[in-house]
Amino acid sequence: QVQLQESGPGLVKPSQTLSLICTVSGGSITTRYYYWTWIRQPPGKGLEWIGHITDSGSTYYSPSLKSRTSISRDTSRNQFSLQLSSVTPEDTAVYYCARDVRYSGLSEYDIWGQGTQVTVSS
Repeated sequence: QVQLQESGPGLVKPSQTLSLICTVSGGSITTRYYYWTWIRQPPGKGLEWIGHITDSGSTYYSPSLKSRTSISRDTSRNQFSLQLSSVTPEDTAVYYCARDVRYSGLSEYDIWGQGTQVTVSS
């Protein structure tokens, strides 16, 4: 079965870069029609889509975060990563990685990591 696991520091200082890795097991991140996605949920708020990287390595980001966001992948390790620069306390959230299934022409997040808390504080 496919599993996703987030990892990275739980505390980041303001103005620095938030870096997370999602490790995928049980399936390849290059398999066609799967997009690999970062989503976050600030305290007391709803889910916010950050961006994704496709099966071929193309990236797309939320317009509100695009200038600060970079998603990349390491196919040899079956991992994809998130870099969010110039963070502020408003970036404090639980960060999730998820698989977005596109083979049907829809967007379905069928597999999620458990989430990891990231706090931005000095």
